[in-house]
Amino acid sequence: MRKMETKILKVTPSNPEIHVIKIAAEIIKEGGTVAFPTETVYGLGANALDSDAVMKIFIAKNRPADNPLIVHVSSKEEIHFLVEELPEKVELLIENFWPGPLTLILKKSKIVPNETTAGLNTVAIRMPKHEVALALIEQAGVPIAAPSANLAGKPSPTLAEHVKKDLYGRIDAIIDAGPTNIGVESTVIDMTSAVPMLLRPGGITLEQLKNILGKVELHPTVLSEKSLLVEKIPSPGMKHRHYAPNAKLIIIEGKKMEKIMNKVQEIAHEYMKEGKKVGILANNESKFMYNADVIKSAGNRNDFTEIARNLFRLLREFDEENVDVVIAEGISLKGIGLAIMNRLRKAASYNIINVD
Repeated sequence: MRKMETKILKVTPSNPEIHVIKIAAEIIKEGGTVAFPTETVYGLGANALDSDAVMKIFIAKNRPADNPLIVHVSSKEEIHFLVEELPEKVELLIENFWPGPLTLILKKSKIVPNETTAGLNTVAIRMPKHEVALALIEQAGVPIAAPSANLAGKPSPTLAEHVKKDLYGRIDAIIDAGPTNIGVESTVIDMTSAVPMLLRPGGITLEQLKNILGKVELHPTVLSEKSLLVEKIPSPGMKHRHYAPNAKLIIIEGKKMEKIMNKVQEIAHEYMKEGKKVGILANNESKFMYNADVIKSAGNRNDFTEIARNLFRLLREFDEENVDVVIAEGISLKGIGLAIMNRLRKAASYNIINVD
């Protein structure tokens, strides 16, 4: 694609300078692309109602055209124009979790172009919990379609630096407001099925959803330990290779930490004997127990919020250190651990060793 000049616009995250936001909003209004922070990861935005603008997102990211985008709104009222109906259970979710990291799949109205939804008759919508994102949508005066602001398949960006590395010269502007808070993408739930179905775990946990909805089904890809064939993708993050570093990634899973650690070190030793540069993704409690070329900690073993916040940044750092193999410790599937393991398994192309 033709290289363009990418503007870097710095703002204060909690109270963004409105004159800077207006520069980015004008780019959106004119059909351009702007990367901006949300509470989850950085997103690459364009006018969700402009087919040509939306296609620029797919081109900039090298994103497959069958992978739908999430439409971001700045108020709860905006959703009414984008969907056919708003069931009572949906209103309950909005009341409890918006603004926040929850994306709702609903039947789309005719105003939403097929390019935004990858030809589906449903649309994915959320209201982000980030002052910069909300200000940008409000100033642009249109809903903003935005997947993560990275090249397709790469780890999602949690810093503006990550966006620059992947997309500088491919998009019109990047709003830099420092690190994101949650670190993994939003939860996606399909509200068009008879029983609500979790399509992608994220910042709102399965347990939280069950507290509001009662029964929630899990799509087979959520817990899968192998690649599954999905013909039509109702949500991002379900079909294509995602979140992956350049290095080969291996996940060691199990119930007992001692067994996990022994297997991590055993595999690291095997690869180092072959002359490979080996990285280990550990935690604060285990990192001193390993011998490898690069050892990084995602945080305290039981602090899943911290691990989620650090995950994608660390996968990118392993790439910067040119490791050949990364061996990662698995964690529990409770709470946001489900989202972390969902991302790691996909990043590893389901290269999993279970020690139980």
